[in-house]
Amino acid sequence: MTENQSPIFVKTSNFLLWMMQHTDNFPKSERFRLAKRIEDSAFDFYENLVHAVKARDKRRFLLQADLELDKLRLYLRLAHQRKLTSHPQYLYSAEALTEIGKLLGGWLKTIPQT
Repeated sequence: MTENQSPIFVKTSNFLLWMMQHTDNFPKSERFRLAKRIEDSAFDFYENLVHAVKARDKRRFLLQADLELDKLRLYLRLAHQRKLTSHPQYLYSAEALTEIGKLLGGWLKTIPQT
């Protein structure tokens, strides 16, 4: 499994590009608060996937990625509740993260528990 071929990397990369464009439109007051948290969680998620490809202890990084995905869902829900995200944008992000989460879950199932 390499990051260039795996669907989870393609879908995450596409989501990151969308998310960066989206958070660029947040008001200045929210760019340093909620937008930063959204972006940090998204990048931390991706970085954990990269570490999982290279690491001996893949499960640890995949579980950390799962935690970042949960945080990302929370922050995007807050952005929607604060009307920083339209309903269609929120639906897109929720569907994208659900799909990414399923891919992550499938990957986790292939890693034996120690």
